[in-house]
Amino acid sequence: MPSYDYPFNERIRTLLRVEDLFAKVLHNVEARHEYHHHCALLTLLQILDVVDRAELKLDLLQELDRQKHNLRSLVGNPAIAADALQEALSDIDAAANGLRTDPSKLGQTLRSNEWLMSIKQRAGIPGGVCEFDVPSYHYWLGLGEERRMHDFKFWLEPLIPMQQAIIIILRILRGSGTTGKVVAVNGAYQQMLGGAKPAQMLKIETADDIKCFPEVSANKYAINIRFNTLDCTQRPQKCEEDIPFSLTLCNL
Repeated sequence: MPSYDYPFNERIRTLLRVEDLFAKVLHNVEARHEYHHHCALLTLLQILDVVDRAELKLDLLQELDRQKHNLRSLVGNPAIAADALQEALSDIDAAANGLRTDPSKLGQTLRSNEWLMSIKQRAGIPGGVCEFDVPSYHYWLGLGEERRMHDFKFWLEPLIPMQQAIIIILRILRGSGTTGKVVAVNGAYQQMLGGAKPAQMLKIETADDIKCFPEVSANKYAINIRFNTLDCTQRPQKCEEDIPFSLTLCNL
């Protein structure tokens, strides 16, 4: 079932971007071919751009502590599975401890690597890391998968606590809220928002046989969803059919 997340603020937007990029890095690292490792390294450098905010680590730690406090208040609640609750608390502790263990800024290991930074600079140029532009990079790709896997392990290890923290926070966020079945009449849907605790993200799920995709515009007052079709030869066109879908407003 296709699923779409739409963040309502920059904080959640950053977490979703890092989640997406990290998944692509890990997939390409495990694929082991030098072309996959090329994609993995360039994507890893994109993560560095996204997390290059000193307050991201603090944001993650504060949110983990807040969620830990919320979950602890559920201990002893007969409606909550004790084992699952304890596992969630342990995951939060592990991620928070990992972030606190390294006092440096997120990604500092990568920033301190002059060779990686030289590749990052060239990567901003289309085709800028060809072998004649950066022969040392071409040489590294040819060293074999064992050497490249060793290097990726070293580069990624300091970032794993950040990834684990983001996974936990987004899992809690996606699991919040109540899912409702709604219909976009003639491909369009609008809903007014209110309440003391505004939504931070919405999640849309459609059936596998729906041949269109949603585009969302939203603010703290309302959300507007428009379903479009795609044929890859022109701009997306508005879908004129009634589209049933599931909508969840999520909030930490």
